[in-house]
Amino acid sequence: MSDLPFWKTKSLAEMSEGQWESLCDGCAKCCLVKLEDEDTREVVFTNLHCRLLNPATCQCSNYANRKKYVSDCIKLTPESVGRYDWLPLSCAYRLVAEGKDLPEWHYLVCGDRDEVHRRGASTQGRTVNEDDVNEDEAVDHIVDWANRPPEAYRRKARRRVR
Repeated sequence: MSDLPFWKTKSLAEMSEGQWESLCDGCAKCCLVKLEDEDTREVVFTNLHCRLLNPATCQCSNYANRKKYVSDCIKLTPESVGRYDWLPLSCAYRLVAEGKDLPEWHYLVCGDRDEVHRRGASTQGRTVNEDDVNEDEAVDHIVDWANRPPEAYRRKARRRVR
């Protein structure tokens, strides 16, 4: 029996439903409104969050029925991960699909679901409800913090002072 964690020994398609769901680190970056340039196809993130997102917890307020209320909400699957090149660089699904390890702040690694928030790797405290902004003003909400690589959220070493 392997001592390695499941995300290092299984492909996304081989994971149980529980394992699959546990990969989500709760950052809620996939719940941000993204804009695509019609000419270049470049996708950028905004700080506007989906109307169903609870910005304090970074959890969907109606996950089971989200498609009913947000028609363009996607259901990520092992087959679709590779099609969504806009998935954040720190997204666990993307990382595992690319054969990379989970970051040190992912709760499956550190055991603490709040570490993603403490490290600033989530949307917590940074977003505005999409319903509170005119669609024409969405471009004014483009941000660069939502698509950083996992190592950008490392805890800085602190020197002990005596």
